[in-house]
Amino acid sequence: MTTTTGSMLSCTIDGAVATLVINRPPANTLTPELLAELGAVIQQMAKDDAVKVVLLTGTGRFFIAGADIRLLASIPSSREGEAVALQGQAILNQIEALEKPVIAAINGICLGGGLELAMCCHIRLAAEGSRLGQPEINLGIMPGFGGTQRLPRIVGQSKAMELILTGDPISAQEAKTIGLVSQVVSPEDLLRQAQGLARTIASKAQRALRASLRAVRQGADESLLDGLALEARLFGELCDTDDKREGVAAFFEKRQPRFVDR
Repeated sequence: MTTTTGSMLSCTIDGAVATLVINRPPANTLTPELLAELGAVIQQMAKDDAVKVVLLTGTGRFFIAGADIRLLASIPSSREGEAVALQGQAILNQIEALEKPVIAAINGICLGGGLELAMCCHIRLAAEGSRLGQPEINLGIMPGFGGTQRLPRIVGQSKAMELILTGDPISAQEAKTIGLVSQVVSPEDLLRQAQGLARTIASKAQRALRASLRAVRQGADESLLDGLALEARLFGELCDTDDKREGVAAFFEKRQPRFVDR
């Protein structure tokens, strides 16, 4: 196990799972500096072949409480505001495009940019008692790091409109009901559950994981017919891999497969 610590983010690699913990007291508010640090670590994870799955969580009662209000207050013009939004979008897009599964373990308050960060992750778990929402409308602005685009794709347009236009937060349980998170667990079990899920996923054939991520992500932006064609092409490519042959052999031999990622 190895642990590295930045000014606002720690990274612990245990086997094939990298756990990133956001630690910017008192509320883990999102700043350009934190985003830059997160982006740099994600780039490292992309290059580290030993890391198969990335887990992202926060400290204390906060996943991320939102953007730093002092930063918002200091934006002097539309040009600077657009630049801030584009910087945030670029880093969140980088996380979403990572060819390794990223799991968000939402440990508490997850608002504004925090929810936008969670939504760019591929799987989301939430602790009981968490609150999730897009409250930007209460500040006279709107989500700028992808909330207006990812939220409707995840929960549907009507519910997304309700959350964005009222700014009202929802509970972890309601988030599960609408498909915003896949599991709700006790705060004490959140990290253990998320790491268990990460280890399970990390044990799978990596080429199959990458292909599955690509099919779901790219297919969501294409027509059904184009998405099906992409799925068929990727499925065909996997049929010519050592891991497919090993997986089938292991099934018939009633043993666990030993994937070699080729």
